[in-house]
Amino acid sequence: MRVPRRLAVGSLALGAVLGLTLTAPSAGAEPGASAAPDPIVFVHGWNSDGSTWKTMADRFAADGWPTGRLDQWSYNANQSNATTASQLAQEIDRVLAATGAAKVDVVTHSMGGLSSRYYTKNLGGDAKVDAWVSLAGPNHGTDLAYFCGGAACAEMRPGSAFLTTLNSGDETPGASRYATWWSPCDSVVNPDSSVPLTGAVNTKTACLGHSQVHTDATVYGQVKAFVG
Repeated sequence: MRVPRRLAVGSLALGAVLGLTLTAPSAGAEPGASAAPDPIVFVHGWNSDGSTWKTMADRFAADGWPTGRLDQWSYNANQSNATTASQLAQEIDRVLAATGAAKVDVVTHSMGGLSSRYYTKNLGGDAKVDAWVSLAGPNHGTDLAYFCGGAACAEMRPGSAFLTTLNSGDETPGASRYATWWSPCDSVVNPDSSVPLTGAVNTKTACLGHSQVHTDATVYGQVKAFVG
């Protein structure tokens, strides 16, 4: 409820009589109004780009997230995930500077989980990421990566030097909150046990294909509740 200006001024006068210090409500401010949500940086997977997030980003916007805080980032998905992590660090700094926010939420699909985990673990990202989400991420590798080439694919192979280092020690380091979603019907990430991380909130979805996990309405609702 908005406090009438006359009542606010009268309260200040009464405070002066009683020797109290009272502050008038800011003009146009609603008591109890919630702060703007953390910006969300979306990180796509291999052979994709930022447009893959349109469905989820539109849902966030419809639920009140300012469009300027929904960053559907694109990058070269064939390069090493370590290189992508360095670029992600620059992108997150850009988003923080543009929005004035203290932290971002990072929502990833598939291989996007690897570069963003490298960022939180090795590049100080845990201090700038509030909530981190992996949707159908090959966090411990996938057999399908044996059938594609390039640095990024080689790093997704089970037992790769990149994954061995990434998963050594604490899989969910720092103060960030971590969550994963995996589908029993995902034919791209095999085995299914690749997705969950120790220390994360790990959720099994309905029978969804790999490219359906980040467009499914139920998963969206769960992700929104986690980052919100």
